[in-house]
Amino acid sequence: MGYSSPWEFYSSRPWVKSYDPGVLADISIPEVPLYKVLDDSASMWPDRSAFIFLGRRVSYREFHESALRFASHLRSRGIGKGDVVALFLPNTPQFAIAYYGSLYVGAIVTTINPLYTARELRFQLEDSKARVLVTLDMFKDKVLEGLPDSVEEVIWTGIQEYLPFLKAIGYRIKFKPPKPPEDSRNLRFSKVIGESKPIADNEKAEINPREDIAALVYTGGTTGLPKGAMLTHYNIVANIYQIDAWWFRGRKGLIFVGLLPWFHIYGQTAVLHHGIFSASTIIVYPRPDIEAVMRDIARYKADVFHGVPTAYVAVVNHPRVREFNLRSLKACISGAAPLPVAVLESFEKLTGARLREGYGLTETSPVTHVNPIEGKYKPGSIGLPVPNTIAAIADLEKPVLLPPGQVGEVVISGPQVMKGYYNRPEENLVAFFEAYGLRWFRTGDMGYVDEEGYFYIVDRKKDLIKYKGYSVFPREVEEVLYKHECIKEAAVIGKPDPEAGEIPKAFIVLKDECKGKVKAEDIIEYARRNLAPFKIPREVEFRDDLPKTIVGKILRRILREEELRKAGLLK
Repeated sequence: MGYSSPWEFYSSRPWVKSYDPGVLADISIPEVPLYKVLDDSASMWPDRSAFIFLGRRVSYREFHESALRFASHLRSRGIGKGDVVALFLPNTPQFAIAYYGSLYVGAIVTTINPLYTARELRFQLEDSKARVLVTLDMFKDKVLEGLPDSVEEVIWTGIQEYLPFLKAIGYRIKFKPPKPPEDSRNLRFSKVIGESKPIADNEKAEINPREDIAALVYTGGTTGLPKGAMLTHYNIVANIYQIDAWWFRGRKGLIFVGLLPWFHIYGQTAVLHHGIFSASTIIVYPRPDIEAVMRDIARYKADVFHGVPTAYVAVVNHPRVREFNLRSLKACISGAAPLPVAVLESFEKLTGARLREGYGLTETSPVTHVNPIEGKYKPGSIGLPVPNTIAAIADLEKPVLLPPGQVGEVVISGPQVMKGYYNRPEENLVAFFEAYGLRWFRTGDMGYVDEEGYFYIVDRKKDLIKYKGYSVFPREVEEVLYKHECIKEAAVIGKPDPEAGEIPKAFIVLKDECKGKVKAEDIIEYARRNLAPFKIPREVEFRDDLPKTIVGKILRRILREEELRKAGLLK
């Protein structure tokens, strides 16, 4: 290894040698409130469009003033430092306005998946102790069903409120948005903004960035109940600066594709917050629409596209992709799930853009690793730790770091690492450990690092398949399957087996032109030519689609639970 100990390897940060020119190992991160990023951009570029929402442009001036008005209303209702405001909204200007308006009074924002049921909504509202809920009129029934008494005020809005005039009329005619109740507990967003006076600078909350929580973002709940990650103002500001240092390095006025959902931390930090920080224009999508994204990239000459692997899969497989000029794209980042190498290669060939895989978690605000945009990229790697971050591979149980090449748990230490889980002291004891003078967060992902400091994820600890004593990593098998010319999507799980313990089972979505022409035996034979015998899927099941989160992560958990139920091991 050339190092006397694993700690000497990690503390030397060998990955810095592979940074793009101009990227520093350590950057200066100001201790400021998160709301300052909006203050600064609105002050310097008030007339620039902050958002393009289905054709309607919202300037930084309008955005800023509306957020200050929203803050004024919250203050008039006694909402202040430490109180929780919940956003149950798709990507809309109202989401951003309510988010920053809440920050101005020192409130904590908790964002809720718009696909949640009434039961799931109630859980997060009660767990976070939210006092105010901002939501959409189209969600009326499930909001009224799931609303706990602890929520003191509901502020209702609608997509139509920020559409161009004619589109707004068409929307009302087509969708007939329901009319929410109007009383002292239920108010209209438009009325709140229209009747409130903007708060003054000296009325903004005084923030201790390292201690005060800006966002309470819940984990996806793929195991057990969701947990709220407490992200401080400093955590999120630090991650904004880390993202900016990686490629943007002060570039302002770019055009962002705002496809990622903002309730999720990836879309929140990398698109919403960093877009505002860089005084950029964000093309906002209230729901996923790949054809609209391609059309808008061509129309507005978008520069930056943050996405998840399924979004890039959708682009490269779209029947009309070659009708749109996507050559304006410069930097595209994939996160939230493993990016198949075959998808990356196809996307870059189609667009000419650089598509790079990154990595992060809700608990790390989220970005911890990204591949170099301009320099050495290693396909299959999640890349290098971003500035001011030390990542390592640790023993799964002990607070001991492992040398390069050994598989263990990825652990992170850096300014973007959360304060902790909200009201989950037992979870915090498991998630953190201290060693070598640093506080480390256990990610739950198994991986390794090479001699140059590039990190690789082999799989989640819980997804590991044990076949006759052999360890099979689903991601490795999926990578091979994605190289098959007829496979659009793939997921591999461990199916219970009385003799082997578990067998690898593949769930496959075929490309349209291959449906009915490819058999399970063909897939297994293909895998046999490319994988060791113990890694070959023993079963293949074709599906029209695979279960996914709203962010686009394929949910192996759902597929695994289906198999457990079939085996009578789960009710």
